[in-house]
Amino acid sequence: MSRALLVIDVQNDFVEGGSLGVAGGAEVARRISTHLAEHHRDYAAVVASRDWHHAHDTNGGHFPEPGQEPDFRTSWPVHCVEGSTGSDYAPDLDLTHVTHHVRKGQGVPAYSAFEGATDDGRPLADVLRDLGVETVELTGIATDHCVRATALDAVQEGFAVVLLDGMHAGVAPDTSEAALAELAAAGVTRG
Repeated sequence: MSRALLVIDVQNDFVEGGSLGVAGGAEVARRISTHLAEHHRDYAAVVASRDWHHAHDTNGGHFPEPGQEPDFRTSWPVHCVEGSTGSDYAPDLDLTHVTHHVRKGQGVPAYSAFEGATDDGRPLADVLRDLGVETVELTGIATDHCVRATALDAVQEGFAVVLLDGMHAGVAPDTSEAALAELAAAGVTRG
């Protein structure tokens, strides 16, 4: 059975010190890097996704209108603006074994990596199917937002989905627990 590893949004703005920093984000980056150093040959693809939002734009309401405050449900503080330091991968994430990069949220709200495209414009699901991938293993930030959305979309696309323990971090304990319960109900297993 062919597998792929998805590394979701391990970016400067989502680790400690970023505009939407998640506690434990840098440690998640280190653990993913260690995992890849030891297991990269096990995967048909290693895909890293990034939020890649337009500057000077609300990105379809993902950022609040000027002068407004984000509601932290559908609108968020400005983060991961294309080409900014915040949009860069976190320094503790070793990209040596990444085979595909996906950008998402370019002018629109997007949480799932399946809403983005590779550097050559291909949808993630097509890339994985072309490689014969049947199972995706998920890591990244944040458990209760983009990791959750990516996992649910992967199930919807027909992939078996495994969330790798210790290699994801959430914004808040209660929403992370709710996300984990939702994922388990959708058939996502833990690994």
